[in-house]
Amino acid sequence: MEALNSTNQESPAEPGKPASRIHVAIVEDDLGFRSALARALLAAPDMRLAATAGTRAEGIALLQGTPVDVLLVDLGLPDGSGIDVIRAASRLWPACSIMVSTNFGDETHVMRSIEAGAAGYLLKDSSPLKMVDEIRSLASGGSPISPIIARQVLARFRHAAPESVDEAGPTADAPPALSAREKEVLDFITKGFTAHEIAKLMQLSHFTVRTFVRRIYSKLKVTSKAEAIYEARNQGILAE
Repeated sequence: MEALNSTNQESPAEPGKPASRIHVAIVEDDLGFRSALARALLAAPDMRLAATAGTRAEGIALLQGTPVDVLLVDLGLPDGSGIDVIRAASRLWPACSIMVSTNFGDETHVMRSIEAGAAGYLLKDSSPLKMVDEIRSLASGGSPISPIIARQVLARFRHAAPESVDEAGPTADAPPALSAREKEVLDFITKGFTAHEIAKLMQLSHFTVRTFVRRIYSKLKVTSKAEAIYEARNQGILAE
């Protein structure tokens, strides 16, 4: 793993003072690509390069440190698959948004990455500056995907949809299972706090809080705070 200021992990923000920049970690074995992306991140005023790693083992070890807002992972690492890093990051850093940056564009790698927890999937035909823009999109709740990858995903679900309807038929959705952190964020939302205020109270970056909010909306199948509060109370997640 490469060192930044003598360590590969940045010190956490002062308690009560949430970070204002997007904290990013990179797991990438191509030194040229990693260096170019690192330079672009360091030049961006709203970014903070927190850690880098060049192998699967280093990437998994990196996850024992301070969580970041966005984790970029290459799939073709010299000692194994980056999907293992994605799977571990989803478990150890649940609020982190994970994006794949790779040369592998086949359906198997795409679907396995998404199933493991990736929220974005970009091929390495993007410039470092374009990648920085996509990191901003991911941190703000988007799911950046290279066009050719998006077409593969849509085609897969387009072909799978008729079979799913015929075989399974309509079924009731299972009750959403919000994590303890998500329930805490939802409770603050109910009390009228903004994302920045919640970040300060929970000593998180506001990008991390936005990730929690996005997951709450997804689990409750809503698109606004008012709907989230209504559904949470209707389903017994929050007290009336």
